[in-house]
Amino acid sequence: MRKIFPLVLIVVLISCKSKKGITNGIAVKEITTSKIIQGHYKNKQDFETVAIRANAKYKDEGQSHSVNADIRIQKDKMIWINVKMLGFPLAKVLITPEKVSYYEKINNTYFEGDFSVLSNWLGTDLDFTKVQNLLLGNAVDNLNAGKYDNSIEDNLYKLVEKGVNETQKEFYFESAHFLLKKELISQPKEDRKVEVQYPTHQEQKSIFLPNEIQIKAIHKEEINISLFYKSISFNEELNFSFEIPDGYERVDVN
Repeated sequence: MRKIFPLVLIVVLISCKSKKGITNGIAVKEITTSKIIQGHYKNKQDFETVAIRANAKYKDEGQSHSVNADIRIQKDKMIWINVKMLGFPLAKVLITPEKVSYYEKINNTYFEGDFSVLSNWLGTDLDFTKVQNLLLGNAVDNLNAGKYDNSIEDNLYKLVEKGVNETQKEFYFESAHFLLKKELISQPKEDRKVEVQYPTHQEQKSIFLPNEIQIKAIHKEEINISLFYKSISFNEELNFSFEIPDGYERVDVN
C-alpha cells in the first residue's frame, strides 16, 4: 500500500507538453513587488473544464515507475484522475474542495479523507485551491494576501515571504509574462522541503500552462517526480463519474 499510494498521487501535482515553448524574459531591471504579483495574475485562465493526457516518472530511494494519466478538471469544483500503467487501469482519484478520494485495483483498497494525506506526503499544507494551482502552474498561495521581499536571482524575479515563520516560501518568475518558474516551500524545523520547477510553458487559447513540471519533495527520504503532458483540450463535455467498487477495503494512509 505504501508503494501504490505515491503512484496514485503522481498526477495530482503537474503540467503540460507542447511542440513549442514560450520564450522566457530575463529579469535585469528591479521592479516593485506589486508589479510582479500583478503581472503573474494578469495571466487569466478562463475555462470551465480542461482535459489533459499525461505521462509521469516517479522515483524514490527504493523504486521508480512510469505511469500515464487522464486528468480532468472542472475549475474550482473537482479534479478527476485516471491512472494507468502499461495500458492497464491502476487507480482513480477524485479531489473536491471537501475531500480526497481514491481507489486502486491492485490490492482492491480505497481511501476517503481530508487533505492531510496530501499535505503529509508532500510536507506542506494543501487544499483544493493549492492543488489546482499546482496543476495550472500558478503560485500555490494567494500572493496578494502576503508580504514579500523581492530581488533578482538567476535572471528571475524572486519573492521571499517576509517574517519569521515555521514555513518559508520563495517564488521565482520570468520577466516576459511573469510565469512561475520555481517555488520552494520549506519547514527547516521539520526537515521538510518541496521544490516545484516549471522549465517551459505553452500558450493555448490565450491561456499559459506549463509544459513540464519537476517536483522534489524531501522528508525522511527524497521523492522526485517528472511530469509531461501529451495533449490538452478546453471546455469539452467531460465525464467525472467516480464510484468505489463493492468489496474494496478502506485503508488509512499516514
